[in-house]
Amino acid sequence: MGKNLMSTKSELLKGKLTENFSEFSKLSDYSFMNSLKADPQSTKDGNDHKPRSVYSGHYVPVAPKAITNPEYISHSKKLFKELGLSSDLTKDQNFSRFFSGDISVAEYPMSPIGWATGYALSIYGTEYTQQCPFGTGNGYGDGRAISVFEGLFNGKRVEMQLKGGGPTPYCRGADGRAVLRSSVREFLAQEFMDALGIPTTRSLTLYVSRSEIVSRPWYSKGSKYFEPDIMINNQAAITTRVAPSFLRVGQIELFARRVRNNSHNEALNELKMIVQHLIDRNYKDEIEHEISFESKIIKLASLYRSRLISLIANWMRVGYCQGNFNSDNCAAGGYTLDYGPFGFCELFDPRFQPWTGGGEHFSFFNQPSAAEVNFKTFCSSLSPLLSERKQDLEKLEEIKNDFAELMDNELMKMWTNKLGLERINKSLINEFFNLMVISKADFTILFRKLSNIPDNISSLKDSFYLPIDDELSNRWEAWFKNWKSILKKEANIKAKSASMKSLNPVYTWREWMVVPAYEEAGKGNYEKIKELQVIFSNPYKEQLSDIDQTYNRLKPSEYFNCGGVSHYSCSS
Repeated sequence: MGKNLMSTKSELLKGKLTENFSEFSKLSDYSFMNSLKADPQSTKDGNDHKPRSVYSGHYVPVAPKAITNPEYISHSKKLFKELGLSSDLTKDQNFSRFFSGDISVAEYPMSPIGWATGYALSIYGTEYTQQCPFGTGNGYGDGRAISVFEGLFNGKRVEMQLKGGGPTPYCRGADGRAVLRSSVREFLAQEFMDALGIPTTRSLTLYVSRSEIVSRPWYSKGSKYFEPDIMINNQAAITTRVAPSFLRVGQIELFARRVRNNSHNEALNELKMIVQHLIDRNYKDEIEHEISFESKIIKLASLYRSRLISLIANWMRVGYCQGNFNSDNCAAGGYTLDYGPFGFCELFDPRFQPWTGGGEHFSFFNQPSAAEVNFKTFCSSLSPLLSERKQDLEKLEEIKNDFAELMDNELMKMWTNKLGLERINKSLINEFFNLMVISKADFTILFRKLSNIPDNISSLKDSFYLPIDDELSNRWEAWFKNWKSILKKEANIKAKSASMKSLNPVYTWREWMVVPAYEEAGKGNYEKIKELQVIFSNPYKEQLSDIDQTYNRLKPSEYFNCGGVSHYSCSS
């Protein structure tokens, strides 16, 4: 790298905002493509858009396809600020062209070609290949997500990926596009999760095509069908998601499978390279550079276990259900990835599952078990690198086997903290769950009302979807009296309330409030999207009464069992 480029980067890192595309280009630094291997059968110009088997290599160079007549909808002001980007960048024509898929405008030292990666698919630990069009698993990967930029922002490395950037060799015959509906959902959800304090991929920009239409199955207005009942035309859109990396458990698993199957002579080396890259991208500050590679693997497994356990506990804390927590939807960096069939629990139900294709194994309260299976897959994928070191394999096995107990402990601490308690009280917590289910309570509203530590249970009754009878009221009275007596013994009530409010948000994602935002966006009106951005940017703080009455309320009865609202197929 030349001295002029290095000095320019240094200047940009001193607090000066990046204001135009030329300055933005100078922040580029492509560690993924520079340190890993391209598929040897790939093209150099990125013209590689038809489904095919990919047998080796860490990525396929792909040029995205721009959406036609793109129109800017919004960007994340918070993320722009964190990255040192001026909001004026959204008015830069080349910036807008680049992030709506036309990366031919890339300026040196940017790459004019993006990249897509392959990964393996495991569902609850069972390896799948039959959904691959070739029946081998060599066709799974980023079918419509194309990474187009990697760079250093204020010393922090991030990768930027277009969701809906056109087909790749992994598209399995699809068009590689994302529709406006799913793009709005992902754009809003990522920044909402960040505001909730949960590790996540982030949203940079959102663009829609004013002329490109794609057809998808969806639900007719007011449909009560479980699966979509009509085909509808949708505007194509592109949202740019941002992360330290997009490495997945399924990606590491792919290379481990190739080793196990003796797919090619470089299989073991490619596995080692991708694991080292994961360490460099996501764990560099926690794993010492000087220690042996085998020791790094052991530390990696332990660190990832902690991150994953913390992540799932936080998902549960805010009522988030990922919906499709396969190994390929599980980020190896320990943050939330892939906002497709996700949802947030409103009416409390441990079996809550918004995605019609997910099944109970990926339901709200089953997420810790799904995470454990993904972690076991991760450890199994690391094991070929330790095959000649029995002692290290035993350490890895121990780390894997301790997951369930540590997960249970973390969950119990989380529920304890949400209720403002200092000591774990399993009987009190379990009775609370039972009462929530029987009373048909709203998960978010009930916890927030408890955070006020009211004098009696009368205010809690606004949290229930149906009136509670005298018998149930008496059970709540008994639970409430027990809970309050414990709180008073432990510490200052005012401090308890503040602590609880920092964990129990006022506002949550309610699908019936998001639907009008993407429907209005389809008509060219983006005001509801921007209003939700404001609400979601500070979910722990009460808003003015008129806003609060709109966004902090029980789900209306007409939206229960409503297709596209209470449940939906994979929103693509």
